[in-house]
Amino acid sequence: LLNINVGGRLFQIAYKVLAQYPITRLGKLALYTDPVKRLQLCDDYLVQENEYFFDRDPSIFHYIFHFYRSGVLWVMDEMCPSNFVEEIEYWGIHLKYSQRCCRILFEEKQDELSEYLKIEKELEAEVEPLESGNQFDGKFLGGFRKMIWNLIENPYSSVPAKIIAVMSSFFVLISIVGMTLSTVEEMKNKTGKMWMEQMEMICAIFFTSEYLMRLISSSSLKNFLRAAFNAIDLVAILPFYIQILFENLDEGDMQYHEELHKVENVSKLGKVLKLIKLMRIFRILKLARHSTGLRAFSFTMRQCYQQVCCLLLFIAMGVFTFSALIHSVEHDVPGTDFTSIPCAWWWAAVSLSTVGYGDTVPDTILGRMVAFVCISFGIILNGMPISILYNKFSDYYAKLKAHEMSQ
Repeated sequence: LLNINVGGRLFQIAYKVLAQYPITRLGKLALYTDPVKRLQLCDDYLVQENEYFFDRDPSIFHYIFHFYRSGVLWVMDEMCPSNFVEEIEYWGIHLKYSQRCCRILFEEKQDELSEYLKIEKELEAEVEPLESGNQFDGKFLGGFRKMIWNLIENPYSSVPAKIIAVMSSFFVLISIVGMTLSTVEEMKNKTGKMWMEQMEMICAIFFTSEYLMRLISSSSLKNFLRAAFNAIDLVAILPFYIQILFENLDEGDMQYHEELHKVENVSKLGKVLKLIKLMRIFRILKLARHSTGLRAFSFTMRQCYQQVCCLLLFIAMGVFTFSALIHSVEHDVPGTDFTSIPCAWWWAAVSLSTVGYGDTVPDTILGRMVAFVCISFGIILNGMPISILYNKFSDYYAKLKAHEMSQ
């Protein structure tokens, strides 16, 4: 018998049993005759007791010991997959010696653990800033840039930093409110336009100052330009300056072109300016920098993109299927709106989403039966991913809050 001491517990296994598995660590220990090679396989050797000592987990070695006796590697649910894989790799035993049912459950548990650790790592990266204050040590104006970095990127570092974070969210809301009020008919007079322009100018100055402070305090220009939040900040200030540029170009054209051409040019520039002004709506995405809920929602969409894409695929299939069905049973009805399958797409889309505007409805009994099936399918289809998305969102939101509190 070979005497094995694993973490203080003694095990005895016959040499002929170990020799049946020559590629394992204990199999090599039983087959080697050179004492030096044997000592390389274990952590220590007790001469008086003739025991080979291994500084490993004795609770897991109990399953290794059972494997040599029965030839089957048992896997229990309560064991940590990472720890178990590390132990069997040390002893040189492959997972293929386990039963198929145990192996399938163990691999599923291992995949779940890997996915969990991956999500935890991504959540920590979501909370942690791209740069840290230590990166400015020894660099040009390192102390000054670190101070600006704390003011802009670390709102919990000081009271002024917290004030700047609150002001950033406040100016975003003011900008969105100003853009909304500018479309109201009562605000299109001269006084209202003047107030809206002044408000837009103040918000643009603040956003520009904030963007420049982030740019100055960045230790890597490449990482700064690649960051999604910095791209949002840039989009938030570009419409203001592009609008000024187009207005100046418009004035130049008014001086050097003919009257007809001026009118056409002003009309084109007006459409472009409307599109540019509409880009200001993206400023609301700046709230995600200081909102845990928005960041959790964005993270949920990124993690569940496969489920979302699958849902959109099912909706598209349903739209095409039910629009074809409703057209086939309704196209002969006089005055029907289902004159073609593309014309029925809108009805199928609003019916599947259970909104049902009622602007297009079937008139025949068969058409109403198709509509009932379409609405029922839409209820089932929309109800499937809601629980998954909500559970993941609440889980990610709680973890993001926990990471923020720990920092």
